[in-house]
Amino acid sequence: MSSNEYWFCLEHHRVEGRDGCKNADRLGPYPSEAEASRALEKVEERNEAWDHDPTWSDDDVED
Repeated sequence: MSSNEYWFCLEHHRVEGRDGCKNADRLGPYPSEAEASRALEKVEERNEAWDHDPTWSDDDVED
């Protein structure tokens, strides 16, 4: 692991280094502060892409 890793804290909504909050409360690691600061945007972009993925369908799942 590199010492240049950053996480986005979901509790405090800020970028943290290695010695931040517990991992269960954050996203990462990211290689830069800039990438970590975009963590929530990236999650939203991925969710949007997955919601419109033509190879996936919730209709085939039984309850």
